[in-house]
Amino acid sequence: MRKGGYLWQPKGRNGRPGRIWWVKYYMNGRPIRESTGTDKETLARRMLQERVGRGAAGLPVLPRADRIFYEEIAKDLRQDYEATGRRNPTEAEYRLKHLDAFFRGSRAAAITAAVATEYVVKRQREKASNATINRDLSVLNRMLRLAYERGKLLRLPIIRLLKENAPRQGFFERGQYEAVRRHLRPDLQVALRIAYTLGWRMRSEVLALTLRQVDLKAGTLRLEPGTTKNDDGRVVYLPPDLKALVATQVERVRLLERRTERIIPSLFPHLNGKRVGEPIRNFQKAWQTACKKAGCPGMVRHDCRRTAVRNMVNAGIPERVAMTVTGHKTRAVFDRYHIVSPGDLQEAARKLTGITTGITGHSAVDSRPVSV
Repeated sequence: MRKGGYLWQPKGRNGRPGRIWWVKYYMNGRPIRESTGTDKETLARRMLQERVGRGAAGLPVLPRADRIFYEEIAKDLRQDYEATGRRNPTEAEYRLKHLDAFFRGSRAAAITAAVATEYVVKRQREKASNATINRDLSVLNRMLRLAYERGKLLRLPIIRLLKENAPRQGFFERGQYEAVRRHLRPDLQVALRIAYTLGWRMRSEVLALTLRQVDLKAGTLRLEPGTTKNDDGRVVYLPPDLKALVATQVERVRLLERRTERIIPSLFPHLNGKRVGEPIRNFQKAWQTACKKAGCPGMVRHDCRRTAVRNMVNAGIPERVAMTVTGHKTRAVFDRYHIVSPGDLQEAARKLTGITTGITGHSAVDSRPVSV
């Protein structure tokens, strides 16, 4: 059986060599001629070496890179996510839908850094933030790397991420929280209290709670594995005041069941209207109205998560325990949420005054000049 192969550029009708390189190699003793689809000699030579190597090892020849389209490598990525569980399927599809719309029908080899930049410009015109676009580009990078590892790409393009804005550092001081809470109806007050105390995500964790996840006898709330952002389950013991509020909400749902004569699994269902009994998915309008009436417009519910982290650390709860309660899987993200407020800095100043002068912090801050 013959071995090896070579490159050449076929001549055109004018007798001059063409731009595209071709390869010739042998598979099971039979000569195979194939276009590389590129005018770069280094890339063509790499393809030839890959073909010759697979032929020598008796492995099947992989399909030509110029015949691989976006749809195929996107399908490979979806299968990889499904097999490895590396990404939540719903979140992955949200990212892929924008990529699908832009790259559908494109050859995988034609997805270059320049084309990725065109995608970025399109998403920016759609008012997507740099952080959102970066999540899309991360998925695209993973898709292309997987194709490269499987021999469906001859080279891996370098697609750089955008600079993101600094993470939001909003949090609720106690007075702000109480003011907003007073302008919400009772069931939403309970939801807000859970988010403020435990640092749970409002839409995906608090509002998604069901009655079977509440154990009033044990005084716990439970999140099932696979239902959270990091797929980890959680069991949290409630402080007495929050346990009483949750018990009141459970009774509120039981009364709704008796009134509607139907079983209602959600802990936070719609209490009236066309969707009575259905889980509340969002209450953005009620939230914005409450914040405006409380005199702190622009606050977001995710501020509760940051505030809970800060409150737990300041209360002396071990960071590992606090991470378990809030569901932070990595220390880096937890540290990003542990925000220092002006009040924290003022308290630090009072304590430092006591260290350097021997005067207690509050006495130093409140002291006034005394005439002698």
